Amino acid sequence: MTKLTGKVAMVTGAASGIGQSLAIKLASKGCKLALSDLSVDQLQQTVELIQQRSPNTDVKTYALDVADKQAFELHANQVNEDFGQINLLFNNAGVALSSLVSDNKREDFEWLMNINFWGVVNGVESVLPYMKQTESAHIINISSVFGMISISRQSSYNASKFAVRGYTEALAQEMALSHPSIQVSCVHPGGINTNIAKQARISEDEDREELVKSFSKLARTQPEKAADIIIKGVEKNKRRIMVGQDAHLIHFMVRLLGAGYQPLTQWFAKRFDYV
Repeated sequence: MTKLTGKVAMVTGAASGIGQSLAIKLASKGCKLALSDLSVDQLQQTVELIQQRSPNTDVKTYALDVADKQAFELHANQVNEDFGQINLLFNNAGVALSSLVSDNKREDFEWLMNINFWGVVNGVESVLPYMKQTESAHIINISSVFGMISISRQSSYNASKFAVRGYTEALAQEMALSHPSIQVSCVHPGGINTNIAKQARISEDEDREELVKSFSKLARTQPEKAADIIIKGVEKNKRRIMVGQDAHLIHFMVRLLGAGYQPLTQWFAKRFDYV
C-alpha cells in the first residue's frame, strides 16, 4: 500500500501520544479515520486538531476497550458499516507496568497483557475478515524496543512486547503466503515523549515522580516524529519499523551481541538505581 488517499484507517489509543499523532498524519494523507479509545470525550481533542489541519477529513470516534474481544468485534463490524471497508489497522493502544518480578501482582500483569498483547490479537482477529474483502490492506502492530531487549523492572512489559513481535512476524509470513494483498508491520519505538510513564502502574517501592523524570530523559523522540516514521514505513511496506535513533542502536546491539547485551542492561540498572 504505497498510497493512503481514500483508505479507511482504524487507530486504537488515538486520544493522545503516538495514536493522536498517527491520526493527524493519516488525515493529512487523505485517509478516512475510525478513531477509538476508552473515552470518546478524550478523543475530541484529536478530532479538533484534525479539523484544524485537515478540515475535510471523514472521521468518526468510538469508545473501545481493546481488551474486550467481543467489543472489538462489534467495533470492527461498526467501522465496516460506517465506511464500507477497512484498509488499515493501527494496534496502538498500550499501557506500562514497572515492578520487580518478585513484587509483581498477578492482577497487574494480567491487566497489562490484556491490553498490550490480547488487545492486538483482538484487533487482528476482528479486522482480518473485512481486510480479506479489500484490494489492499495493512496491519500495523506497535511493539517496542522492549520487544527486542529486556531490562529490570519491565518483565511484564517485556513479555507483552516480545509477544506482539512474535505474533506479528508469524502473521506477516502467513499473510504473504495466503493473502499477499494484506501487508503486516511490527513497530519498535524507542523512547517516545508520551504520558505512558505518568499513567503506568508501579510497585509500592517506586517513586512515580522519579520514574517519570527518568523516562523523560530517555524519551527523546516526539510523537509527531514517531508517527511520521511509522507512516513512511507503512508506505514502503516495511515488516519491521524502528522508531528513533535509540531503537536503531538497540536493534544493532542485539544483532551484534545476541544475549550478550544483558550485562550492559544490568550495568544500566545499577547505574541508575533501577534494581
